[in-house]
Amino acid sequence: MALLEPGSEGRAYLLKERIHDRAQLVAAIESVAAGGSVLDSKIVEPLVAANLRVERSPLAALTGREREVLAEIAKGKSNAAIADTLVLTKRAVEKHINSIFLKLNLAFAEDVSKRVKATLLFLANPDSAPLA
Repeated sequence: MALLEPGSEGRAYLLKERIHDRAQLVAAIESVAAGGSVLDSKIVEPLVAANLRVERSPLAALTGREREVLAEIAKGKSNAAIADTLVLTKRAVEKHINSIFLKLNLAFAEDVSKRVKATLLFLANPDSAPLA
């Protein structure tokens, strides 16, 4: 994705098995030289699939700060420890957690541990921020 952030014009990405085909390699070079782009379909398909997963994820509704709080919950931290780490009041952390539970449809769940379920959702998302 970093390759495509500034746009796809003038860029190419071919897998090793493609560059052995001289005709494909020459065509890719000519295309890029003309301002076009060439991206191997084996690269594009997983990127599109990952983008769809992110859009469909319940985590997509969370704000950046809520994702930070959820990442700290996933590390097993208490509300007080989260407040210290993120330089928030304990009450602010509680509000963020309540909002997270609402957005993840866990606010009224009585049959599961909300913190554990939210953590599992966070960790199941391959695009979640890595835990330090």
